[in-house]
Amino acid sequence: QVQLGESGGGLVQAGGSLRLSCAASGRTFSSYTMGWFRQAPGKEREFVAAIAWSGIRSYYADSVKGRVTLSRDHAKNTGYLQMNSLKPEDTAVYYCAAGPARYSATTSDAYDYWGQGTQVTVSS
Repeated sequence: QVQLGESGGGLVQAGGSLRLSCAASGRTFSSYTMGWFRQAPGKEREFVAAIAWSGIRSYYADSVKGRVTLSRDHAKNTGYLQMNSLKPEDTAVYYCAAGPARYSATTSDAYDYWGQGTQVTVSS
């Protein structure tokens, strides 16, 4: 069993940066792919990025490629989503997820465990 908890969201001006954290409990987290998704009001949840258990391979949605970097710290059982050059359209609730999926898995059903989400608001 894996439990996930996101933090680091908040209000930021366009062009700013945020680093989201995803703290996990459970030994198996280190062997799982970690993904990030987001959901804006009135829209469906969409894939943002994912990183393999090794931390070596990662995959990014076109909408964030070049502005977002994933990393994970196995010693702390925590993953990170560094977001730069934020845009108003990045405003959403961001969720981390984990599961025995490929690092390129972009669909929600590929992940077994989810956090409660953290709000990111980017003002223009």
